[in-house]
Amino acid sequence: MQAFGQFLLLPLLVRMHNLSLMRSLDICEDPTFIPEVAAEVTEDKSEAKSTSDIMKQLIDARSDSASKGFSFKGIKDYLDCYRSGKLTPSQVAKNIIATLEDCDKSTPPLRAIVQWDREQIMLMAEASTARYRNKCTLSHLDGIPVCLKEEFKVVPYHHRVGTVFLGTEPETEDATVAKKLREAGAVIIGVSNMHELGTGTTGCNPNRYHKIPRNPYKPNHFTGGSSSGSAAAVAAGLCPVGIGTDGGGSVRIPASFCGVVGLKGTFGRISCHGSYPLSYSTVSVGPICTSVADAAIVYSILAEPDPLYPYGLKQPKATLSDMCAPDLKGLKLGVDWTFFKACDAEVLTICEKAVEYLQSLGASVVEVSLPEMEEVKIAHVICILSEMRDMLQPDFNKHFQEMNLETRATLALASQFTALDYITANRQRTRSMRFLREIFTTVNCIVTPAVASTAPRIHESDLLTGSNDTSFIVQSMRFMQLANLTGIPGLVVPVGYSTAGLPISLQVMGKWWDEAVLLRIGLKLEQFRNQTKKPSIYYDILA
Repeated sequence: MQAFGQFLLLPLLVRMHNLSLMRSLDICEDPTFIPEVAAEVTEDKSEAKSTSDIMKQLIDARSDSASKGFSFKGIKDYLDCYRSGKLTPSQVAKNIIATLEDCDKSTPPLRAIVQWDREQIMLMAEASTARYRNKCTLSHLDGIPVCLKEEFKVVPYHHRVGTVFLGTEPETEDATVAKKLREAGAVIIGVSNMHELGTGTTGCNPNRYHKIPRNPYKPNHFTGGSSSGSAAAVAAGLCPVGIGTDGGGSVRIPASFCGVVGLKGTFGRISCHGSYPLSYSTVSVGPICTSVADAAIVYSILAEPDPLYPYGLKQPKATLSDMCAPDLKGLKLGVDWTFFKACDAEVLTICEKAVEYLQSLGASVVEVSLPEMEEVKIAHVICILSEMRDMLQPDFNKHFQEMNLETRATLALASQFTALDYITANRQRTRSMRFLREIFTTVNCIVTPAVASTAPRIHESDLLTGSNDTSFIVQSMRFMQLANLTGIPGLVVPVGYSTAGLPISLQVMGKWWDEAVLLRIGLKLEQFRNQTKKPSIYYDILA
């Protein structure tokens, strides 16, 4: 069987998915192995409004949504309860612990949070309660429940990265993002489920420690992956903030499938130190939240250089400039309509209307051409899989039998790529980054649907053996890969639902380090959806 796989099946997969494309290209550009871009030197407009002023404005502004029926409980709702004395972080923590016990007894179990510890949660919550009592809170995240993807080191949990063989001992040091969240006073409720080793986009992980997380909108559908549990936890109300990593849409796909907001920062913007280094050139960290305002708050707390992480050390200061501007006048949205339309009819209809809505707020749509998207797709797959295969080489040999079938197949496929393929893929990266620089001289951002389809159904067999639908993985990453290959930031915002009631989102991508323009557009974009449907699994922690 192994010989059959190695000599017939894998080469066939390479041909079927056009993965040998790089071998026919003659690219003269030098390769770019890390998509790190120097910050533009801009005139310092003494940051018209400081980030803290804008954060305050965002928190004060979020009160009109309640009139439209259901709305997710976000950071503002928690802060209102704490500041008014209606609830303390300790009372909220007790509710969360009761909910965590409940949601894994439900049928089917939610499986959003895979490791949690009552004592740890209560310690952080009690410290926050004392700070509110003494009026010395640490930040807008003080007392706010958050979860982190199991890809991050979080004391005292096991750093399993979705497997049964890694993280055999409890972790003794925090990843930088976990440390920053603690310093901000957040209450870490546990670590969230993920696709094994981040190798897929469904979130399907049938192994004994993880099981399959359920989509809160339709529990018989996938959450998307690989930051599956973070999106499910946020959409189900367990916490308003989840942290994920995104190497091929792994924040943006589950956020889209679960109907919440997902931000992939510029490459290097938020430190990856202490996250398992699966792919060093494609991965960015980002928040998954119930609203764009919340994503902006978390982003501005996490985004800064980290001496322990080699990339992003020279990044410009993260600002939220113009985020609260009354309209979108003067902004140019780039759309490549041929590329945009490569999605399901239902997705297309809603996303086109969302673009028209942005135009009604003063933005103008400029037709752009995104060149060589097939090459981008293949280059991204070669980069991420080659880097994962390299990182996991010892595990591939030692723990092959303990991996999910899908993980084995993906890593086996990765071993078909050569050093020449990898170098050519990185030459393509240089070209694609150059094309984007040119495009961003004419537009402020690029708009696409987030994912070409809605969340797929979970089949009985997936629960036992996992899911290995290569064509779905390719389709789900279609609008994602450009940002991962080139390092630009991307934001997904829910804009509607399919007739089956599954969430649909729009994506906005900006130039390197310009997350502020994405958040400004996103803040307006989330008003397009005239009503938010309540997920069928939803816990109101503040009730």
